[in-house]
Amino acid sequence: MPAVRKLRDDRGRKSEWRTPPARIVSLVPSDTFTLVRLGVGARLVGRTRYCVAPSEDVAAIPVVGGTKDADVDAILALAPDVVIANQEENTRGDIERLEGEGVHVFVSFPKTVAAGLAHVARLALLCGVDGEPAVKELVARGYHALRAAKATAARLRPVRTFLPIWMDPLMTVHGDTFISDVLALVGARNVFAERARRYPLAADLGAAPPLSPERVGDRDTRYPRVTLEEVAQHAPELVLLPDEPHPFTEADAAVFRALPIPAATRGAVHFCDGKDLMWYGARTIEGLARLSAMIDAARAPEGSA
Repeated sequence: MPAVRKLRDDRGRKSEWRTPPARIVSLVPSDTFTLVRLGVGARLVGRTRYCVAPSEDVAAIPVVGGTKDADVDAILALAPDVVIANQEENTRGDIERLEGEGVHVFVSFPKTVAAGLAHVARLALLCGVDGEPAVKELVARGYHALRAAKATAARLRPVRTFLPIWMDPLMTVHGDTFISDVLALVGARNVFAERARRYPLAADLGAAPPLSPERVGDRDTRYPRVTLEEVAQHAPELVLLPDEPHPFTEADAAVFRALPIPAATRGAVHFCDGKDLMWYGARTIEGLARLSAMIDAARAPEGSA
């Protein structure tokens, strides 16, 4: 009799698996990427329209809507053994409806690179491939990259960095996010790490008093709206413009290059691959080195910035 695999997702939900899932629907682009890298891409019977990489491996997988507007009926018609979802990327309503129809939904919510790597190992266990040599090598490579990045970041001066995720309204990330943890690992300091989102929107933009924590309740405060004046006050040495979720343009870059900030003075307003910053799991393993090189190139000598 095969051993029972016991797992807990990031909601704390426990599950037991006597046989690995043979039919998987992934509603998370980064998890789709990880599942392919784990060698179980052939088990994917459904994906979102944003699950675009690795392109040659996912092209033939049926699309079941987006991350925020999944086609639940189409998912149910695929009769999946498990649906892989994310607490932040997918809607509670879709997850609850799927579970109400008896579908097993495995939900992740990593906020750090380390948690994302642990999730790779967890997906490997779920799929029954944790003993495969290639999978062991992938996980080991991830933890080696994590340790190396931490050691390098610890001995270098961090580069003060502004990373917007949307342009209109201008949005960025708090320190309690996966993106901010990636920045710290590659030697950057998120200049808005301490800046929580305020409610209502006018308060976030400094035009009204904010609601009390009691009135804010459980609303997400990790993605503040900020003003260009705030960006100038925080004086970033580097501005990184990712290509997702908002595809920043040269016109957007020109706005930041016109600000009185060190990044503009030093010509350090750069575009970057959003997947390196935001796709937790196997994609992070590949992206850390690229981001580290970009941060190193932007690092001014001690005392010059």
